[in-house]
Amino acid sequence: MILPPTDSIAAIATAPGRGGIGVVRVSGPHPEVFMQGLLGRTLQPRHAHRARFLDAQGQVLDDGIALWFPAPHSFTGEHVLEFQGHGGPYVLQAVLERCLELGARLAEPGEFSRRAFLNGKLDLAQAEAIADLIDAGSRQAARSALRALEGEFSRQVNALKEALIQLRMLVEATMDFPEEDIDFLEKADAWGRLEAITAQLKSVLATTQQGVLLREGLNVVLIGQPNVGKSSLLNRLAGFEAAIVTEIAGTTRDTLRELIQIDGVPLHIVDTAGLRETTDPVERLGIERTWAAVEKADLALLLIDAQHGVGAAEAAVLKRMSEIPVLTVHNKIDQTGEPARISEGGQEIWLSAKEGQGIDLLRRRLLEMAGWRQSGEGVYTARTRHLNALARAGRHLEAARQAGQQLEFFAEELRLAQEALGEITGEFTADDLLGVIFGQFCIGK
Repeated sequence: MILPPTDSIAAIATAPGRGGIGVVRVSGPHPEVFMQGLLGRTLQPRHAHRARFLDAQGQVLDDGIALWFPAPHSFTGEHVLEFQGHGGPYVLQAVLERCLELGARLAEPGEFSRRAFLNGKLDLAQAEAIADLIDAGSRQAARSALRALEGEFSRQVNALKEALIQLRMLVEATMDFPEEDIDFLEKADAWGRLEAITAQLKSVLATTQQGVLLREGLNVVLIGQPNVGKSSLLNRLAGFEAAIVTEIAGTTRDTLRELIQIDGVPLHIVDTAGLRETTDPVERLGIERTWAAVEKADLALLLIDAQHGVGAAEAAVLKRMSEIPVLTVHNKIDQTGEPARISEGGQEIWLSAKEGQGIDLLRRRLLEMAGWRQSGEGVYTARTRHLNALARAGRHLEAARQAGQQLEFFAEELRLAQEALGEITGEFTADDLLGVIFGQFCIGK
């Protein structure tokens, strides 16, 4: 009993390589075909069954556990079968190939999650949180991704949409009675409601910015003259010898990237070649790459030898760095005898990368400049597209406020704001965007 090509999909759901356990997952119609073809019997719903996995000739491929989750009570909303066997690549591939023989096709990246979204089992923000939970590199990131997966972000967005819908209903209903509309809206406090929605949106936007920072991190570039301690500072922040440190000026010839975490927030630290005039073609190329790294950075740490202070070269660098925030780091206080400290405005810090003095001050200041709240409570992971949608909704709310008593424009801006919010959860999302989002997922998820 073999199906012609159908909409059933199959994939190995566990990570590549060898492991104690591996899972092959199937989703789609006609689960009985895969039960009979692979197991030779039917399964009781939502029960784990000890089973032998068989090939087309009835030979045993593996001995494991089989489960059946009937539609619609499954992750995808379709019939889902899971075959849990030994985690060897050959064994898993053999079981997968048997599923393909029985009529399934190989799943595309993220297709299981996409079907869950299309079948209403989770919204788009929750689906993206699955990928964030898998990629989480810290406890804080995992907890925040789980909040998004459980619907915390979606609930806040849906509350905004519901408030907008209520206001739209009020405005559009009164447009049928032009002789009474303004008085009616004033009595219903329509503009007061708009202000409340705007304030609520700003609160959600602030939390979402935290979520984007937690997921995507901050790009920090280390710049300065040769031998001011950029590589030493990178090593100190990383906690190991990531960069070569010598007394020879120009040791670092190329950009060196290292990922560190401070309170669960990822920071992408880029060590760069020292900025100076040179005739060495290799070093000049490294300096060009330094400025290329600066253009992509969210924050620059300008290192200065505390023994010499800010000179003409550093002043020229600061003048060129007007486009991004700069924290001036006075390094080597172990040689000047100064205490570790931060300036009153927080734009300068004195430390010793070699001895570790002031490093905790630097870590805290980096988080402050990134805009991170120390507790991180209530934060959910989010993406740049979410920020863009919220910002666009905010602009439409502002346009609605400015429209005032021009009710047609007022109503239209409210509609556009609701549509922007709908993009976050997938209520209004183009198919090509769905392809991009789910294409970044693992195969089998």
